[in-house]
Amino acid sequence: MRLNATVLTAALVAGVIAFFSAEANAQHLPDDFYFPTEEISGNVFQSEEVTFWLQTVVDGLNDAWALAFLPDGRVLITEKSGNLRIVEDGELSPQIIGGTPTVFNRNQGGLLDVALHPDFISNQLVYIAYSYSQAGTSNTAIGRGRLDGYMLHDFEEIFRGHPNTARPFHFGSRIVFDADGYLYFAIGDRGVMENAQLVTNHAGKSFRLYDDGRVPRDNPFVNTSDGMPEIFTLGNRNIQGMVVHPETGEVWSHEHGPRGGDEINILRRGRNYGWPVITHGIDYDGSPISPDTAAVGMEQPLHHWTPSIAPSGMAIVHNSSRYEGWNGNVFSGALAGRHLNRIVVDLENERAVHEERLVSGLARIRDVRFAPDGFLYIIDESNGRVLRLVPIGD
Repeated sequence: MRLNATVLTAALVAGVIAFFSAEANAQHLPDDFYFPTEEISGNVFQSEEVTFWLQTVVDGLNDAWALAFLPDGRVLITEKSGNLRIVEDGELSPQIIGGTPTVFNRNQGGLLDVALHPDFISNQLVYIAYSYSQAGTSNTAIGRGRLDGYMLHDFEEIFRGHPNTARPFHFGSRIVFDADGYLYFAIGDRGVMENAQLVTNHAGKSFRLYDDGRVPRDNPFVNTSDGMPEIFTLGNRNIQGMVVHPETGEVWSHEHGPRGGDEINILRRGRNYGWPVITHGIDYDGSPISPDTAAVGMEQPLHHWTPSIAPSGMAIVHNSSRYEGWNGNVFSGALAGRHLNRIVVDLENERAVHEERLVSGLARIRDVRFAPDGFLYIIDESNGRVLRLVPIGD
């Protein structure tokens, strides 16, 4: 029998609330909290540390982009076309969540990430990243609404990128909240690489805001004459993965390079991550972008992929008894690489020490989440599915 919010015991409620606190332990939730478990029936994969099988838990999706796990056992899924979907009792509901804005669904634009407010249990606020159009141009926006039934009520746009461009590329964006409740997200360079080095625009940057869209007074460009006050970092080509590290509390991200030079970075206040002045990649036509891979005043990536894998979605396994061999590892999907990427990190020295490519050739993997139930979930964009990695015991 599936559990739902009306039959949860007081102990389970306490466990759910604990997940959304800074000292979460995902192992308190039952295996079938989000989706029913099934018997193993083939499709088994052996990694260097964990043997697992892939369970299809949702199918029939159209250009799914992101997942958010609700504390009552439901799951939100964005579809790039503009639909916000919901899974209830382990099944994809045919009912579309209303109250969302019209999105610019073209090329890389559309309805993108979805995230919950840190105090979602009390305020029911859901945040979405999406692209909008205006007079033939477009950009990225962040908005929020209160989830009640199949509706986002009182939806409000709290951020809109500037300036717009007619190019339908590099919108970003993932959304995360840190332990202090600050909201982080990013916008790509929108196909104009030089913009990433200019603090007078929002292209090629990450951003830090309060949960209602107000600008923190200690943002790096607040007291400058021409800098956009929302900017947190610059020189970021097109961030497609973002996660708060469970041990350090810092925001980690990865971004697409051109041909080569995909990067993992730790986003720090006011830092410049170099694009396009320094890069390990070349342009799509084979011509050089920069002769330099390092420069004074510009950050080096924790890891880079050359050739590119086109990383998308990002998760860190932490305090897990399900995947003990993967604790502390960074996972990302790979769109061009069509695999799930695992990076072993030397956290003290902030460097990658090992890489493994899992389920190679499976699909374009759009999102990766380490969920409250302690399982890793991935979005298989190629086949319209959500898959769960179920470890197999000894």
